[in-house]
Amino acid sequence: MRDLNRNLNPMRAAWLMTDPRMPDDPVAALRALPPGAGVVFRHRDLPRADRHALFLRVRRIAAARRLRISAAGDLPGAPGHGGRRPLTHAAHDRRQAIAGARAGARYLLVSPVYSTRSHPGARPLGGRRAAAIARGLPVATIALGGMTPRRFLRLRHVGFEGWAAIDALSRAASRTTIA
Repeated sequence: MRDLNRNLNPMRAAWLMTDPRMPDDPVAALRALPPGAGVVFRHRDLPRADRHALFLRVRRIAAARRLRISAAGDLPGAPGHGGRRPLTHAAHDRRQAIAGARAGARYLLVSPVYSTRSHPGARPLGGRRAAAIARGLPVATIALGGMTPRRFLRLRHVGFEGWAAIDALSRAASRTTIA
């Protein structure tokens, strides 16, 4: 059997989930992502003016670095995360996956694949159960929840085309020297 991971840089399949709980400003993590990776802008709990200012900064960096971007809530200049006509959509079960596909999402973020600090106590799905949630739907599946580059490489064979994280990508950025 061919090694599907031999020439794959898992960072090109990564999606950064921005969140106020991130250990650092999301800018360093964005600058560590290679072109083709993605970002889902959330920061829902920030005051409206602060959220909009941070979003404009994130959107500018994403455009300069050729990153895919989606945004939760009504923010101009980026397709949505969830809602009507989304680019990305969360799926914790088959019903949500079908709803995301019907809404026209291109990417389903299936979670939680593994235990995660973001959702303590949530029962992880595991790789095979998570992949089954979106199986047969006309969307790309992104694994979310306790993900790392190594875990993504192990999950590719069950159908995941990408992976998303907060902590793993924030830590990767702190280890990367940015010029």
